[in-house]
Amino acid sequence: MSHSPQMKRAAAVAAAAATVLALTVPAAQAARPEPTLRSESPRDLEIGSAVWGQNELLGYDRKHPNEFQKILGDEFGSLTPENDMKWAEIHPEPDVYDFSGADAVMAFARANGQEVRGHTLLWHSQNPAWVTEAAGTWTCDEARDVLEDHVRTVVGRYAGEVYEWDVINEVVQDDWDAGGVRLRTEANPFLKACADDPVGLLGDVFRWAHEADPDALLFMNDYNAEGINAKTDAYYALAKQLLADGAPLQGFGAQSHLSLQYGFDDSMQANFERFADLGLKVAVTEADVRMPLGDDGEPTAEQVALQADRYGRLLDACLAVSACTSFTVWGFDDERSWVPGVFPEGYATIMTGDFEKKPAYDVLLAGLRDATPGRSPRTPPGLNR
Repeated sequence: MSHSPQMKRAAAVAAAAATVLALTVPAAQAARPEPTLRSESPRDLEIGSAVWGQNELLGYDRKHPNEFQKILGDEFGSLTPENDMKWAEIHPEPDVYDFSGADAVMAFARANGQEVRGHTLLWHSQNPAWVTEAAGTWTCDEARDVLEDHVRTVVGRYAGEVYEWDVINEVVQDDWDAGGVRLRTEANPFLKACADDPVGLLGDVFRWAHEADPDALLFMNDYNAEGINAKTDAYYALAKQLLADGAPLQGFGAQSHLSLQYGFDDSMQANFERFADLGLKVAVTEADVRMPLGDDGEPTAEQVALQADRYGRLLDACLAVSACTSFTVWGFDDERSWVPGVFPEGYATIMTGDFEKKPAYDVLLAGLRDATPGRSPRTPPGLNR
């Protein structure tokens, strides 16, 4: 009998909320390791988390990890440097690179047998002062030289160790921005300098990254990019243009920063499928589900259940498309979540600040387990198993 993903999520939430009675089990059975997201994920899908290496992984001791580090290693097969590879951190001065945070992420990944997603090479935000101050003064040739040196230096340093790169990040405006949906030729200093041919510059960024590491999969990445809308239409057109120009674009990533104040876009699977039809890989790259909280700072039971459902629907859309290579949460615990510092919302991750697993975690675990009947590729959600 076939069961819908929604029914399975509801069952997982109910099971997580129920009281578990203590049972006597044989010692061998009791000794079995507890299942993790990593252990239950299909072999053709990386389950990952963002981590700020500079804050959490410097001085990591493999024999004596702290609780956060142990969970990070046990639960996830992929890591994304949350900030360590952004320009402000890794390239703080024109002739200065600081690889300490990124190196810490790479070292942790090697020690724990994990993959790494690189993030990010071209973005209009979190740039150092020397870049933002140059906006509007660079010629296109000057901007290209700076950008090419950065891309080749950073990608080259980690060649062979990063399996996917967010090469271009948030290069398309939203419909509520001035000028509507179009390339960010005002906010992005490099696109601004090369506004006469911004697509040509984007194509070269992919070429430089590919030449620095031919084995890494190269992605475009953005928020509000889950379903079919004006923004993803623009990305779809950009992807076709870049591919027609011979650029080594290989993937499309939907960040998936969701809020319970808005609905869920049911066209996410269809959106992933149309990019896959172009020959691209797709990925959920930065998933979290935030919500407004009451005066006590706590969510309601209804919010907790709805959050679990949203996480499950994100995973279902990925599992249903064989081209979806990775599913990454943007941090796994509320203590380190970026959300409260930016939005009047919270409770966005799959664990509390003291690492208590939420129903959202249980739904992801159940979805991964259900998609992994001991073989690869995965079984899409909703099919008999």
